[in-house]
Amino acid sequence: MTDDFTPQKARASAWFRALRDEITAAFEALEDSHATGPLADAPPARFDVRETRRASDDGTDAGGGLMSVMRGGRVFEKVGVNVSEVYGHLGAAAQKAMAARGVPGMEEDPRFWASGISLVAHMQNPHCPAVHMNTRMFWTPHTWWFGGGSDLNPCIEYAEDTAHFHATQQAHLDPHGADLYPRLKAWADEYFYIPHRGRARGVGGIFMDDRNSGDWEADFALTQDIGRAFLPAFLPLVERRRVQEFTEADRDTQLVHRGLYAEYNLVYDRGTKFGLATGHDANAVLMSLPPLAKWV
Repeated sequence: MTDDFTPQKARASAWFRALRDEITAAFEALEDSHATGPLADAPPARFDVRETRRASDDGTDAGGGLMSVMRGGRVFEKVGVNVSEVYGHLGAAAQKAMAARGVPGMEEDPRFWASGISLVAHMQNPHCPAVHMNTRMFWTPHTWWFGGGSDLNPCIEYAEDTAHFHATQQAHLDPHGADLYPRLKAWADEYFYIPHRGRARGVGGIFMDDRNSGDWEADFALTQDIGRAFLPAFLPLVERRRVQEFTEADRDTQLVHRGLYAEYNLVYDRGTKFGLATGHDANAVLMSLPPLAKWV
């Protein structure tokens, strides 16, 4: 697929891949550090990496990505860091969904291209918060946009952890406009709300979608800074909590809270729905689901 946005697509895809490499290296370094719990003396885990492919209706190349998952670690019970670059033609249902969001020209030309990074971490220690981060670029012949953000999902909340997570994100967003962080925080509070439970799935973060200010360079720079904010926002929390002792009751609280995460991602998450509807590798799309969860 060629168009006048080819250089921008290449830069965005390369950025998501570089961010993936930085994050996976940082997470494996955490696995080398000391932790608590039944796996504290186990060997550190490493990411299992495999290629993924998107299935096209006509059998032509439709792109794919890398699925990187680490399981059963000393710090991470399950963490996935996926990158993808997919393209082709949107089916009728996806065209309708895009048109409903105000994307122009879907009926005339349903081609699309999308690339992004998606991360979800479920931790061994219940005092360590689960976390999600995703940034992406989407292109059609008539428009383009960026989306994504990150949010913190502790089962045992600590006010200082929440404050650090939000302050770090605000520090990365403020150079792009003082009004941006409050707007993206409010958007995250709305987006990551679970209507059937009447509560948020975590303590929030930042979120945006359909970001097209008309200045691709500015919007790409913003998307990069959302990605750059992730490690300094999250790693200090893990360093602080990974050696904290926990009880069976704490573990039970963690598993019940994971049920909220599973419900949200399967029922409401826009990225999950899009990935499954457009034929991307189902295991990669559902990487976000926790390894264990329970419901009361």
